[in-house]
Amino acid sequence: MSLHRADTLGGRAAVAGIGATEFSKDSGRSELKLAVEAVHAALDDAGLRPQDVDGLVTFTMDTNPEITVAQAAGIGELSFFSRIHYGGGAACATVQQAALAVATGIAEVVVCYRAFNERSQHRFGTGLMSRQASAEGVAMGWTMPYGLLTPASWVALHAQRYLHSYGLTPDAFAPVAVADRFHAATNPAAYFYRRPITLADHAASRWIVEPLRLLDCCQETDGGQALVVTTPERARDLRHTPVVIAAAAQGAGRNQEAMTSFYRDGLTGLPEMGVVARQLWRTSGLTPADIDTAVLYDHFTPFVLMQLEEFGFCGPGEGADFAAGGRLQLGWDGAGGLPVNTHGGQLGEAYLHGMNGIAEAVRQLRGTAVNQVPGAQRVLVTAGTGVPTSGLVLGRE
Repeated sequence: MSLHRADTLGGRAAVAGIGATEFSKDSGRSELKLAVEAVHAALDDAGLRPQDVDGLVTFTMDTNPEITVAQAAGIGELSFFSRIHYGGGAACATVQQAALAVATGIAEVVVCYRAFNERSQHRFGTGLMSRQASAEGVAMGWTMPYGLLTPASWVALHAQRYLHSYGLTPDAFAPVAVADRFHAATNPAAYFYRRPITLADHAASRWIVEPLRLLDCCQETDGGQALVVTTPERARDLRHTPVVIAAAAQGAGRNQEAMTSFYRDGLTGLPEMGVVARQLWRTSGLTPADIDTAVLYDHFTPFVLMQLEEFGFCGPGEGADFAAGGRLQLGWDGAGGLPVNTHGGQLGEAYLHGMNGIAEAVRQLRGTAVNQVPGAQRVLVTAGTGVPTSGLVLGRE
């Protein structure tokens, strides 16, 4: 099936370069330095120079302004710059923005980047009390007085309801954590390289907020990741086979809040990801059966199960059965498996707000991943869950 449809964005832009810093717990340098290192690494991977860049896209949560990164990286004039809100939900949308700019001729070479010292400086997992003064903080005012102050506590309510509704126990989340660490254990770039876990390890890990255990929660990371997006025509003349953007989408659901959408009709799904899923399947012309591997945003394990359901890999409440028995791990030799987060995910490789997951999708399609899915042709990538979010389908040309 063609990756280009005349009425969509698909096939009109490609990822030509990927680059990252090391992933650590104490980088020892500024977030600007991390951003510039990642940008230079991505350009070098593509075979481009800083002066070739005319567009930059990042997150509103990134502390590195586009013009500052351009100056520090040796980039000249910019004809396009953009930022996406909602934390990890922005990851795939940065690539969508870059693709829109490239497809319409606003820019020719756009770099998407994300860099932070999330472990050694501002730790997102400690809570977001400063939001009380914002409009977003008004919504959080309904939950903060009851002690729901951190991402883990917000997700725990959804997870508890999911378990109750489908008659499951917290062990249902374990296969996601085990699969991620299984892949991380063979990935030298992963923080948890050579440190796999078992189902028993998951069950023995301490509670963070019931029903979430320590091994259900992503790590905290210092580092940077960048991606180069350009036209397929230009990408063909560069160092690597182009990875084509077959589809890109953003989504926010009804009564959407940022991780505290407790007043919807139900808490057992991710409606914003459903919006993304419907767009991706419609505009790409693909179905779940066409996907060879997936990078599913995994800041907390329960939301990986819900994403499998939202995208139609299984029905509502069937995510735990779908993931059980190693079906998310590379090498599963039974029917109906799906390799997920072959780099180790944010639980195993690094928490870079999902940008490192997009890079893994590119490696899979280049055939250079450490945990390579044989003959991978199409990869689904998702961004943050519980917040307005985004997604991609990437493919080989």
